[in-house]
Amino acid sequence: MEHISRNEAFELLKKYNKDPFHIQHALTVEAVMKWYANELGYGNDAQYWGIVGLLHDIDFELYPEQHCIKAPELLREGGVSEDIIHGVVSHGYGITVDIAPEHEMEKVLFAADELTGLIWAAALMRPSKSTKDMELKSLKKKYKSKGFAAGCSREVIERGAEQLGWELEKLLTMTLAAMAASEDYINEEMEKENVIIGKLIPAGTGLSKYKNIHIDTEKEECDCEEECNN
Repeated sequence: MEHISRNEAFELLKKYNKDPFHIQHALTVEAVMKWYANELGYGNDAQYWGIVGLLHDIDFELYPEQHCIKAPELLREGGVSEDIIHGVVSHGYGITVDIAPEHEMEKVLFAADELTGLIWAAALMRPSKSTKDMELKSLKKKYKSKGFAAGCSREVIERGAEQLGWELEKLLTMTLAAMAASEDYINEEMEKENVIIGKLIPAGTGLSKYKNIHIDTEKEECDCEEECNN
């Protein structure tokens, strides 16, 4: 089956998304999905997994109340195949649509989407502003704090882990590793677009009301003495 190219997918995304916030999230999920494809034995399909990740929130900026409902129309107009459309729409399962994730790729997208937002928010609390030096224990501390990045649904993340048949810790560990490995790529892609990211919590399904929250890194406590002494 012939699929839309990566460049075509990116242009289609930008047709409906102008906000750097949403572009960054799309690039993040694209990179995370490609990483997972390679880790889970789907290396030959890594580009395909990435395109689904890149397009997963195509309707969110213009049609937030119709998220995953408007997407099929926009994607079909862009010549996107039905299998990619199913993958995109299924990440809204039980939230805005009743189309369930079936393939492992779709289950990974469902599980990792919200989590990428939480991990990036946690990274912005660190002196380095990076995921590269973040340890699992630091992420788990933020995850357990229900008031932190509250728009990132723990219920959705945990349901995603369950659909994959994974323990939550495995999902946290792998997604953190994916983001750390992908951080340079995401920054490079954002620089190519000549956009300024700012200190914003990346979007995920259900994060619209947190989109414009700026993180006060000066008031947030560091996770360890070593970081605070840097």
